[in-house]
Amino acid sequence: MQAQNPYAQYQENAINSANPGELTLMLYNGAVKFNKLAINKLEEKDIEQTNHYIQRVDAIITELLVTLNQDYELSQNLASLYEYVKRRLVEGNIKKDKEILLEVQELLEEMRNTWTEAVKQNKTGAVAAANGGR
Repeated sequence: MQAQNPYAQYQENAINSANPGELTLMLYNGAVKFNKLAINKLEEKDIEQTNHYIQRVDAIITELLVTLNQDYELSQNLASLYEYVKRRLVEGNIKKDKEILLEVQELLEEMRNTWTEAVKQNKTGAVAAANGGR
């Protein structure tokens, strides 16, 4: 039996030990990464790989969409934003339009950065609560 790749083992451990906020951040990071790769492959005129990476981004956005907690008003807004990103991904893929993918990239980075701040604030709040509010 062959030993597992240490990097793959590290990734698996990170995923298994992450809280829901951190998992969401990992999804955003993946979407940002794969969309950048799609843009790069489009610039290289590698249509097959462009399509592959756009589909990866779409799968991540779908996961974010279906796991939204619909008990919050914010979820309605996020759902609309995710649906818009999905439409733009399809349009960008069909037209092989770099400008559309750059728009998607900007949206993904903004969502990721906002979520990063939320995770940081949540950790700060949890630490403060654990320290008696100090």
